[in-house]
Amino acid sequence: MSSSAQPSNGTVGFSINGDVATVTLNRPETLNSMNDDFMNDISEAFAMVAADEAIRTVILTGAGRGFCSGADLRNAAADDAEAFDPDEAGDATTDSMDNAFHPAIRAVAECPVPTVARINGVAAGGGIGLALSCDVAIAAQSAFFVATFGPRLGIVPDLGTTWQLPMRVGRARALGMSLLGERVTAEQAAEWGLVWKTVDDADLDAAVGEVVDVLRRSSPAAMARIRSAVDGAMQRDLADQLDIEMGHQAVLIPRNMSHGAEAFLAKTDPSFPGERY
Repeated sequence: MSSSAQPSNGTVGFSINGDVATVTLNRPETLNSMNDDFMNDISEAFAMVAADEAIRTVILTGAGRGFCSGADLRNAAADDAEAFDPDEAGDATTDSMDNAFHPAIRAVAECPVPTVARINGVAAGGGIGLALSCDVAIAAQSAFFVATFGPRLGIVPDLGTTWQLPMRVGRARALGMSLLGERVTAEQAAEWGLVWKTVDDADLDAAVGEVVDVLRRSSPAAMARIRSAVDGAMQRDLADQLDIEMGHQAVLIPRNMSHGAEAFLAKTDPSFPGERY
């Protein structure tokens, strides 16, 4: 079943099939490059997810040949170098990041249900940050990743990329990707831990479906708390992390443990309550 409500700017599609929502980046003519309208549509789509308690999982993917090629650069170059005002350009960039780009990344990263990135093609520049904002990323064999920021554009990786890369692949590979701007194949990405797995292009939908089937039956509250515990672990010592885990368990065990135990003993899959918090 498709959702009749769509994001305002028409650059992102939104559909619902049962309890699974799909958010489709839909600027295929530019390999789904990012601009303010596009990022605002992402925020709107994930707001729709947040408002619909029946949704249990979200798939984020791209239309056409790419996942997301990063920022739309067509308006980035100054038409008149002499008239270019770096202060004005800096203010415009800050406004765009504050009001469009960063809210979209936060909307994905803080989604109240698990998110799966279906990476069907290139993820470049900020497209890497967008893909890695999802909880689980699965890449088609033909997909690749390229951090174009430094060597091509003379800027710092953004949209959370400087946080995601070292957390996932370590300092050496994060710096290699960011300083050199070389392509990382889907196979390399899986070997390095940049994504959960890589599959043949023809098997992408089946692989995503298998993951979604697990997540949609899971407890949304548990999934969100697992994400929070893992993301904060590197900033805490073991004693603090044990306390964090205990706090989550105090909420989740009374709510979920009996369902899981009954299913385990009956050798069936559990079906958890749908409360998100």
